[in-house]
Amino acid sequence: MFSRSIFRTGFKEALEEALDHHQMSLKELASAAHIPPATLYKISSGTRDPRLSTVKAIVNVLEPFEIDMVAIIAAKFLLDKLEGSIIEKNGRKIKIKGYTANTMEECIVAAVRAEKEGAAGIICAPILATLIERIVDIPVVIIRPDTRIYQEAIETLCDKIE
Repeated sequence: MFSRSIFRTGFKEALEEALDHHQMSLKELASAAHIPPATLYKISSGTRDPRLSTVKAIVNVLEPFEIDMVAIIAAKFLLDKLEGSIIEKNGRKIKIKGYTANTMEECIVAAVRAEKEGAAGIICAPILATLIERIVDIPVVIIRPDTRIYQEAIETLCDKIE
């Protein structure tokens, strides 16, 4: 992710990596970002530091925010039907990405990974929410099962007991 690698490697190196990844030339990036090609050449040669507005324009091209991502942390069988689906809410497209976790440790790792991968928020079980809220800096919402789900589980358990 270009915007994060800027802080890890420096702007010039991050830009080179991103252009390689997107198989894009400086001239193509300049055109797409509405930045003069000379400005990008100076930045990429290290003779000029980019302005914030230039960085924003480059990030918008290399990391478009057309689709937000929401993470759901749950057991794999619960994620099978939701994984990869896209919902539309208030004119925004939101991709659902599942993070499989079966232990408390896996849930913590999943939450950190989801935030690192750009999740706009996390949905998880009530028992995890307070812990995850202390770890990440994005909104956390709990799954609230209704009584029908409990009724189905009770009926399934009764069938197994008989």
